[in-house]
Amino acid sequence: MNRRDLIGLAIFACVAVLTAADATAQVTTPPAMTPAPSLTLPTTWRATLPNGVTIVGADMREVPLVRATLSIAGGGRLDGDRPGIASMTADLLDEGAGGRDAIGLAEDVAFLGASLGTGAGWDAITLSLTAPRRTFDDAMTILARVALQPTFARADVQRQQDLRLASIIQQRDQPAAVASQVFNREVFGRGHPYHAQLGGDSTSIAGLDSTALRTFWNRAADPRRATLIITGAITQREAVALATRLLGDWRAPANALAITPAGAIPAPNRGTTRVVLVDKPGAAQSVINIGAPGVDRSSPDYAAILLMNTILGGSFSARLNDILREQKGFSYGANSGYSWRPVPGPFLASSAVRTDVTDSSLAIFFEQFKRIRDEVVLADELERARSYSVLGALGNYETTGQVAGQLATALSFGMTLEQVPAELAAIQKLTAADVQRAARQHLDPARLTVVVVGDLSKIRAGIEALRLGPVTIVTP
Repeated sequence: MNRRDLIGLAIFACVAVLTAADATAQVTTPPAMTPAPSLTLPTTWRATLPNGVTIVGADMREVPLVRATLSIAGGGRLDGDRPGIASMTADLLDEGAGGRDAIGLAEDVAFLGASLGTGAGWDAITLSLTAPRRTFDDAMTILARVALQPTFARADVQRQQDLRLASIIQQRDQPAAVASQVFNREVFGRGHPYHAQLGGDSTSIAGLDSTALRTFWNRAADPRRATLIITGAITQREAVALATRLLGDWRAPANALAITPAGAIPAPNRGTTRVVLVDKPGAAQSVINIGAPGVDRSSPDYAAILLMNTILGGSFSARLNDILREQKGFSYGANSGYSWRPVPGPFLASSAVRTDVTDSSLAIFFEQFKRIRDEVVLADELERARSYSVLGALGNYETTGQVAGQLATALSFGMTLEQVPAELAAIQKLTAADVQRAARQHLDPARLTVVVVGDLSKIRAGIEALRLGPVTIVTP
């Protein structure tokens, strides 16, 4: 390299350093937090067909798209002694219907510029459709065909069964999946709908065939507990007329499956804190799940619980993630949250941490559980959490799909979208005392279930030394 080249490199380096320094100097203080804008909701409407199908809609004309979600209450709560049957049935709905196989249905949907999906959650089976307004009527014909005329062909059932069984086998080697399975089993007792896995286990899935799935769907697909949500560039009159034509002849099954009311399901027992370990020899990380049965969505403390959890582990800047990831470098991420469902789901705090800091990470979790109960939240942290909660909620009402999802969630709790602004306003008014009260009432470190999946030869002694509670070793 000659002298000229060396001089050029030196000049380039100096310019780069000065540019970086100048850029750093320009970033002095973060922008001031401004008040959150008010939430403007689309106008919603509601209608009911003679057969019991409820239709709820929102007129949104910004883009010429329409979203339809057909939600049939039940979902995994109808599984009974066959875990996974609702989930597998839902996955097979669009594998063939009305004389068309999966490829034929996919071609029909693609030709219309639409998208169609089916699935099951704990509380409902859903069919979702998005299409341009000009093809939406034809696309809805396909959705109705999938809902009312599914095939459940033997070959399709066998293929999906094989795929699901392979997936279940793979999950046995995935610490996060094992931790989730064991956590649900330990927190929710036998007989509770959340005790088993939504996707089923190898025994239950292997026992399903086309006859079982068809029988299940014929008994689960009840128009009296079906809700069709339509959002987008379509009027109420057009939507109701279309639904009447396509779903008006849907008849209730004579032997419909019964859904046990949420209030009739016994609340899980909240015992004292205990530790459940699962051995994963050679694991470089330990997966930690800590939690307990959650809270009913109708609780008057809902807003306070939401804000409390935002501070604890419900955001990237929350305490758990800040300490375990940013300060300690123990994990790529840590979080906590409440699963809000018609049948209350769990409170869960979780992280995957390095094997050699498993006990230290557990200690940090419990330190933060106690801290949010014992110490008053500082003003700036409280304001940041309030802004995060409200601003994050505002972004859930922008697209037809988002509005449809929020409508479905609200309806599952017997609510309306019109109640949302009041809840957001309530969050803005919460005080540090409200947060501390919610933590003390709903987060008790002495009544938690701790599940850790990792290399027990390296982590067991450290965990036992913490004396969190009795230790049990289980297999998945």
